[in-house]
Amino acid sequence: MPVTKEAKQGFAAKFGKSPADTGSAEVQIAILTEHINSLTPHFEKNPKDHHGRRGLLKMVGKRRRLLDYLAKKDVNKYRALIQQLDIRK
Repeated sequence: MPVTKEAKQGFAAKFGKSPADTGSAEVQIAILTEHINSLTPHFEKNPKDHHGRRGLLKMVGKRRRLLDYLAKKDVNKYRALIQQLDIRK
């Protein structure tokens, strides 16, 4: 399921510089995390969906690159974000 417009606005308000800010790295990471988490049950139910899995892996890679960028730019924001989104176990 794609992330709804209301959810994106919520992430922008929570993590962005302004309520309309959907382009900052923090907001993009939050949106990608929500999308990845929503796709996980689909792949548990449909293990042979290899085309969809490729898209999921591309999203995970994009989130990883954005997290690396944020870690280089501001390590405190990086640590706060991964804690709030519960990305690391």
